Amino acid sequence: MDRVWVAVHAGDPITLAGAISYLRARSEVQVVPASRLSEAHVLVVCVDTVNADVMSLLRRTADQGSVKIVLVTDRFNDADLLTAVECGVVGVLPKAAASGDRLVHAVLAAKRGMGDMPPTLLGSLLSQVERLHKEVLRPNGLTASGLAPREIDVLRLMAEGWDTAQIATKLSYSERTVKNVVYAVMSRLGLRNRPHAVAYAMRAGVI
Repeated sequence: MDRVWVAVHAGDPITLAGAISYLRARSEVQVVPASRLSEAHVLVVCVDTVNADVMSLLRRTADQGSVKIVLVTDRFNDADLLTAVECGVVGVLPKAAASGDRLVHAVLAAKRGMGDMPPTLLGSLLSQVERLHKEVLRPNGLTASGLAPREIDVLRLMAEGWDTAQIATKLSYSERTVKNVVYAVMSRLGLRNRPHAVAYAMRAGVI
């Protein structure tokens, strides 16, 4: 099995040494220095509380690449949860429950793209996503993917190999409307061409 490369950030040297010791004891994990974060699959962040400095760290990490983040913390403001997820946080462990096995399980789950959060935080996250959809996306005719329903319909047919005329007939649009839909998607999302737009929709899981 390929090892998961993990970097660690902690609020104090003792916690940092403990987390690194836990991780180095496992054959599934390769610990890399935080200075080599770009090489890591997962970043473990161990802090007493998620404050403004920690949120700044999460944002900087998100700007540097696609590393997944596991937070080990005692205090987490629910209001910061959605932003944390947008920055790549996929796991949150209470420090009291963060045994070596539990931490490694969360790291391996993060590498596989799986989430690991306490039920209370997961419930709060779902509520925030629902509110975002209701108050921001739906009034603007968008879904969580950033695509409107008719844009998804057009992209789905494009993915199936249909040309503009066929899509227009299928959806009862004019060919000009289909072209405008595709152009709007590419312009809004900075996509290069039709295959790129289809690939975006596939990665977003809407087709």
